[in-house]
Amino acid sequence: MSDVAVQPLSQLVLDMNESATIKMAQMARDLKSKGNDVIDLSLGEPDFDTPEHIKEAAKQALDAGFTKYTPVPGLVELRQAIVHKFKRDNGLDFAMNQIVVSNGAKQTIANLCLAILDEGDEAILFAPYWVSYAEIVRMCGGVPVEVGAGVEQDFKVTADQVAAAITDRTKVVLFSSPCNPTGSVYGKEELEAIAAVIAPHEQIVIISDEIYEYINFTGSHASIGAVESVKHRTVTVNGFAKGFAMTGWRLGYMGGPVYLAAACAKIQGQFTSGANAFSQKAAAYALEADLAPTWKMRDEFLRRRNIVVELVSQIPGFVVNNPAGAFYVFPDISYYFGKTDGNVTIRTADDFCEFLLLNAHVGTVGGDSFGAPDCFRISYAASEENLRKAIGRIAEAVGKLKTA
Repeated sequence: MSDVAVQPLSQLVLDMNESATIKMAQMARDLKSKGNDVIDLSLGEPDFDTPEHIKEAAKQALDAGFTKYTPVPGLVELRQAIVHKFKRDNGLDFAMNQIVVSNGAKQTIANLCLAILDEGDEAILFAPYWVSYAEIVRMCGGVPVEVGAGVEQDFKVTADQVAAAITDRTKVVLFSSPCNPTGSVYGKEELEAIAAVIAPHEQIVIISDEIYEYINFTGSHASIGAVESVKHRTVTVNGFAKGFAMTGWRLGYMGGPVYLAAACAKIQGQFTSGANAFSQKAAAYALEADLAPTWKMRDEFLRRRNIVVELVSQIPGFVVNNPAGAFYVFPDISYYFGKTDGNVTIRTADDFCEFLLLNAHVGTVGGDSFGAPDCFRISYAASEENLRKAIGRIAEAVGKLKTA
């Protein structure tokens, strides 16, 4: 008998890629646990605490006994607040039965892909894209179709590119604005142009991930769901993790067509049921309360962006845009491919990030998993002191890389 235990894993799991952001964060933690001074800029997590008034609302909900199961699509109180938020901030008109609250925006996107995609259906992803998009599409039997834009386009795809990618198998167009990982923001006219090329194709559902909506430095946020020609088949996804520094609260939500909301609630009812009760009470309060703490965080992120872009731009070989939202910079570092420090030769962005982690003790994420193999992501959700120190270390480390 073999000493090796049988491990009957599904092909789905065997084929699945591990989340690159989670993998790099764990590598950084492992290195730090060995006594190394590691600055981790890999995770997309605000370094601020949840605002006090939101925490207090959760405490009050706990004391009031909100510890039981919730309706699968969410508490009525929260869904009402979301309906109001969509109208107030986005010009979107939804009824209660068009809203579904989930355990994070990631679950919302998974619910939607499960509800829409059959085996072989295509999902157009604007690349660079968030690492989980492609894997979620594949898990649902779909085929990711990448439409890419580099730093020279401010990482924003054009309507013509989208039009060229549409086939009779296209069922989904999925993108984020403000974008993770690039921080790029699509303006109203850009979204209207994209909507115009999608509009004739009635089989396509647009999924607009707007989780970074409140971390937007342009002065205005545009939602493609407000475009008349596509609003009836656009799903707007949002949540509380980024704008309210509530990552661990695990709350996301969607507003979309009634049939899709019902389908997502049906799927969620079999997977997780309703989201956390007292978190939902606090979230409802957060949407209706003063947003001053959110704007204060946004302003601090803008200040950090300016510092980071200035410092990164000074590193030879780094090509960086000036991101208009979120809290990332996404430099093109293809200049370093083929270079070596004498021990390691950089072939890919993942190689580059591993080199930085081991030699500069700075955690970042390679662009391969974001659909942008020439780039890497730096999160500036960290203190100014750590950002300056980390970028100084990066500059010193890459200065040792020479042509092989």
